[in-house]
Amino acid sequence: GMLATEELAVGEVLFTVPRAALLSQHTSSIQALLRDAQESLQSESGWVPLLLALLHEYTASNSHWQPYFSLWQDFRSLDHPMFWPEEERASLLQGTGIPDAVDKDLANIHLEYSSIILPFMESHPKIFDPKLHTLELYKELVAFVMAYSFQEPLEEEDEDEKGPNPPMMVPVADILNHVAKHNANLEYAPQCLRMVTTQPVSKGQEIFNTYGQMANWQLLHMYGFAEPYPGNTNDTADIQMVTVHKAALQRAKSEAQQQLVSEQWDFLCQLEMVGEEGAFVLGWDEVLTEEELSMTLKVLCMSEEEFKEYKEQGGWEDDSEEEENSSLSYEALSRLKPPCKMLLYDSVLLTLESYRSDLKAEQDLLNNKEAYEKLSRREQQALQVRYGQKRILHQLLELV
Repeated sequence: GMLATEELAVGEVLFTVPRAALLSQHTSSIQALLRDAQESLQSESGWVPLLLALLHEYTASNSHWQPYFSLWQDFRSLDHPMFWPEEERASLLQGTGIPDAVDKDLANIHLEYSSIILPFMESHPKIFDPKLHTLELYKELVAFVMAYSFQEPLEEEDEDEKGPNPPMMVPVADILNHVAKHNANLEYAPQCLRMVTTQPVSKGQEIFNTYGQMANWQLLHMYGFAEPYPGNTNDTADIQMVTVHKAALQRAKSEAQQQLVSEQWDFLCQLEMVGEEGAFVLGWDEVLTEEELSMTLKVLCMSEEEFKEYKEQGGWEDDSEEEENSSLSYEALSRLKPPCKMLLYDSVLLTLESYRSDLKAEQDLLNNKEAYEKLSRREQQALQVRYGQKRILHQLLELV
């Protein structure tokens, strides 16, 4: 972390990092090699060129970045859930969304390493050695990139065409910790990057950067920590889209009604409002996927006649009154029609069942300082993730 040794005003430049000091696929000593092979190094993550650069620079004794790497004696201090035993991940994080995200990460890491990294290393035996540049080291470097890299934001006109910029390592900037209510952020200029204060900082206070608007489950998954309750104002809870489908089917009394729900769900899938993998995202003050949830509740609560008429219009009404009510602030949720409220209520209850413990037990644990401090670090981080999500879900239950 970084502390202020004197009072700081808003807009003060804390430090400047010249672009030559950034470690990326474009500044590594094997940049030409990576550039020539860029077609064969494409992957879903887009991280392979940087990871190859890191594999090389981390193990090359003459690397320009050795002083930087010397800050990490090894990367085993990173405690991302992907390094936790599977049973521990399942028992502590069930219901949070993290186990599924980790499973996808691990599958991608293994696939990238075997299908892209190994063939590349084998074709450059003077630079790479699979005995040294192992899958285990590769996995640790993936966690290192997750926790410490930065992505330069694209200009707005480039966003649609290019996809995100590849990640890069930014020495010094990566020392700062993150909180939702941060007091500094990183600015990108043509020649350098600058860390600038966004709030006044008093002497002795910690200087916090922002890693973006991150929910606690994302922070734990990507960075290996969660922000203690109630600090994370960006926290969210998910209701899986398939859970709402399940709740609607459970409410259908007859076979004909179940058939109607299935048709309504297929229609929502065609409109791309829902999907088997998707989730409705709830923040502290509003639904962040308001259009999708609003439409899903409305369609799944239609009678057969209403649905038939709605389908004939292609799912879009020309109704200005509807438009005004489409924003699902929590205040608007309380005005939903009773069938929509019931469906949402049932969906939240089903979501809460997916956790292994209830809100009351976790509240007692958080309120008991002595008991909380006896927990392992992993248990504490997982508790913060679960508790924040459940608080948001219980808040929604009370509203509807």
